[in-house]
Amino acid sequence: MRTLLIAAGAAALLAGHAQARVLTVTPGGDAQEKLQTALLDAKSGDTVSIAAGRYELTDGLSLDVPGVTVKGAGPDATILSFKGQKSSGEGFLITSNKVTVRDLGVEDTKGDGIKAKGVDQISFVNLRVEWTGGPKDTNGAYGVYPVSSTNVLIDKVTVKGAADAGIYVGQSKMIVVRNSRAEFNVAGIEIENSMNADVLDNVATHNAGGILVFDLPNLPQMGGHSTRIFHNKVVQNDTRNFARKGAIVGDVPTGTGIMLMANRDVHVFENEIDQNQTAAVMLVSYTQKYDDLTYNPLPRDIVVRNNKIGKNGWDPKFPGGDVIAKAMGGSMPPTIWDGVTNYTPKGASAPQMVHVRLLDGPVANLHFAAPGSVFSAKPQVVPTIDDGAIAEPKPVVLPKAQTGL
Repeated sequence: MRTLLIAAGAAALLAGHAQARVLTVTPGGDAQEKLQTALLDAKSGDTVSIAAGRYELTDGLSLDVPGVTVKGAGPDATILSFKGQKSSGEGFLITSNKVTVRDLGVEDTKGDGIKAKGVDQISFVNLRVEWTGGPKDTNGAYGVYPVSSTNVLIDKVTVKGAADAGIYVGQSKMIVVRNSRAEFNVAGIEIENSMNADVLDNVATHNAGGILVFDLPNLPQMGGHSTRIFHNKVVQNDTRNFARKGAIVGDVPTGTGIMLMANRDVHVFENEIDQNQTAAVMLVSYTQKYDDLTYNPLPRDIVVRNNKIGKNGWDPKFPGGDVIAKAMGGSMPPTIWDGVTNYTPKGASAPQMVHVRLLDGPVANLHFAAPGSVFSAKPQVVPTIDDGAIAEPKPVVLPKAQTGL
């Protein structure tokens, strides 16, 4: 009986594989209808293959079928152009699990480029998302945008021109961003309100800010932690900040290499950080008003070590930065910390301890009296700040189905 059951299971598995189809879409005709029909008709295990060519689209695309691969002929060969998009939504919205989007380009969406929401095992591989008119505040906010998701892979992705963050992962868990390039965005790569992220082997250049790790209040998932930023090139981030009015990322000074805000257990190591006019690395507190008493606005348990740091900080663009730089001899040290340590959580009788290991000195401790209190600064430059051992987060391990892509 057991042998029969095993044989039946194997036959069912083979039958499932046999049913997997390739739905091919070619240029010409009504591209909008052909693409969306293929995405609607796809079943789990299918591949929607988009042939080389340019596809002029007037509305966004969507996929809600699990286990589908959407594949083009290459990011410069298969081009989905949303220049004629009538709605203000994203170009491509994914709301199903175990989806891979790869080998295609997305241009000029009115809203975000490719968004995945509330999914598990989402993979973005060998993609290009670009606003071809260059940096403008009318561009879409995010290029590649997984949110509220788990097991996120972003690999060999290039994003140019996003009015918020080129590569953005928000309120998610188990994340790998690797081998990617972000340029001419407000923020190149941003990990926000997320847990367990590895950001490695990327290039962030010509953005306002290169790589950001933030945690914000009043969101369904807070308490972002456990991020490793390593083996990246964060160089020449010199594009003016063109964020839309009111966007949090609008506060990122042009020329910021890596900025860590209100997050914990973040380790920055073995990166190349060079030619960023405001600073190589900044640790800052959240400065805007909030009413969530469980929120911690301070960066803590931060390690900055063994980075290759070139010339940075010669023309800081944050309020009062010129005054502080002058007091420090004309330029900012490689690492800048606002120095705020006076946060007391709800119900606690004493301030929470803030531990940092800032070993790529010299380090500027600005000794702000409170978050954002620039003019209370009492800047002090020290060789390093070392509060003792802080355990490095464990490497992120994604499911095998993703790691082989």
